[in-house]
Amino acid sequence: MTIAAGPEGDAGAPLRPRRRFRPRGRASGGAAVLSPAPPAPVVPATADPRGAVRHPARAALRTPVHPLVDHPTHPPAPPASRRPGGSWAAWSPCTPRECLPPRATTGTLRLARRTAALLSVLAVAVTVVPVAALFGARVLDPVLRALHRAVLRAAGVRLVVRGGPLAPADGRGALVVADHTSWIDIPALGAIGPVTMLAKREVRDWPLIGALAARIGTLFVHREGLSRLPGTVATCADALRDGTLVGVFPEATTWCGAISGDYRRAPFQAAIDAGAPVRPVAVAITTPDGRPTTAAAFVGEQTLGDTVGRVLRLPGLVCEVTVGELVEPGPHTDRRALAARARDRVRHPPPVTTATAV
Repeated sequence: MTIAAGPEGDAGAPLRPRRRFRPRGRASGGAAVLSPAPPAPVVPATADPRGAVRHPARAALRTPVHPLVDHPTHPPAPPASRRPGGSWAAWSPCTPRECLPPRATTGTLRLARRTAALLSVLAVAVTVVPVAALFGARVLDPVLRALHRAVLRAAGVRLVVRGGPLAPADGRGALVVADHTSWIDIPALGAIGPVTMLAKREVRDWPLIGALAARIGTLFVHREGLSRLPGTVATCADALRDGTLVGVFPEATTWCGAISGDYRRAPFQAAIDAGAPVRPVAVAITTPDGRPTTAAAFVGEQTLGDTVGRVLRLPGLVCEVTVGELVEPGPHTDRRALAARARDRVRHPPPVTTATAV
């Protein structure tokens, strides 16, 4: 069977098979009467919001063999000025309906086993962290790294680290920045360095997790309060001056990973005020065979229990963390330029050949 272009003759024309003629009967003179088979109905092509022609047949050819793990296709995000709540409000177009694969219907025993393991780790953390905090960072930091690694193992997530340590070699503090897609991002960063996270105030009210976050020094911020922004920047700058690794997700909310959001500039002002470098970190979550997946994303109206349960049912995930080179703020660097440089390093990390399984 050969394939011919449609009547328009361009690349976006519908594709129709050229069928061979076959005899349908005999005429009075004995010659065969040839008539074509009925043509297949042609489904009209449609255009997506970006202007590209999308045809149902081609869409079917692009349908992934494993819909559980492949990234969805998103419409373009509107400009910040046209988003609900304005340019300042935390916003993401990602929703469970559009971004997440179907919920796994298997793995019930796996879910029960991993839930028990996670609860055990949290129970140990509630007991050990307050005691370790009494002995200062020398004891607390390795305890926290071990607990974060235990959380990932209990959830069936294998951590792979590429690149060097998070902390600068000279002992300075640094602003650790990464895109935010999943709850897995936080234990992944905590497993490779003593990172003090900058988190939304609502996390403080989460059962158990909020109390633990407060105990280990998490900096809670009011995302919607512009009047509180100078105080947040000052607090973050003070921590950086003290040599702290301050972790921040500059998108201000979670995106599914198939698309990403703009970076808020306030944390970068704190780095400039403190004279501290920025450490870009790329976090990628894949299946064990290396395919990108949004199955672990925490988006829209999802609850923490729902997104954790989705991960626990899966056969396994790999979280690959690539630690980039430091981005130093120059004497005349403004926060807009520093945020843009950091974003480019996060989303286009240089290749790193060495990898360590943690």
